Amino acid sequence: MLGLLEGIEEYNNQGALLGLDGMDDGELLGALRRMNPIQRIKTINKLSNTGAASRGSRAEMEKFFAELPAHIKEGLVRGELRLADSTIYSIKAVNSKTIKLFETQDDKEIGLRNVSNAKLPKNQAFLVSGIFLLAGVSADGTKDKIISTEFKGLENFNSIANGEFSLKSNKKQIVPETGNVVFKTTGNKNVPVGYYKLANPRLIHDDILIEMTIELGSMDGIAANTYIYAGLHGTITTP
Repeated sequence: MLGLLEGIEEYNNQGALLGLDGMDDGELLGALRRMNPIQRIKTINKLSNTGAASRGSRAEMEKFFAELPAHIKEGLVRGELRLADSTIYSIKAVNSKTIKLFETQDDKEIGLRNVSNAKLPKNQAFLVSGIFLLAGVSADGTKDKIISTEFKGLENFNSIANGEFSLKSNKKQIVPETGNVVFKTTGNKNVPVGYYKLANPRLIHDDILIEMTIELGSMDGIAANTYIYAGLHGTITTP
């Protein structure tokens, strides 16, 4: 127990990682009584001294410790995994009314996407705190030109802005069908361009299919070689 406590001392919600979170008083007292006196004192001190409160998506992630898969929770407890800021992104062409941002045939490729097969690698769990959605017009359809495209807010992409998006993981809704107008952030100095902050962040587990879909009501006014950049922003577990 002492070694495990050393491994999780950087986290404020240590009880959830150790399985103590959610216990009633009797269960917690029983767990403490089973420890030797030195373990008991150090455990109480660790659990009561959380230090400075975590902020941002890290603080949100710590609230979800109890929902992490056992192998990831154990990695955090033992110090083999850490929490890090991350954005999972993908760029896709706007060439139909339905655009799937993450697909099983996708390979990880710098500048185009940073996940393969629409799944997180083993031992990575990701809390989606917010979503970026931007659009741009490439000079042509070659990879180099797509990667060098300037992506902007949706203010001048009306057919995209008036469409909808949804986000699922393991067939469970993270964000149900929602108007893309939420990504029009001009004049809002509190968020980056094209960023939608989730009021209800949700976890994506490793090796589980990520499904983000854009649905458009019309292709009117969409120029050839228009591309969408989608970024899932939040906190991830990493070695």
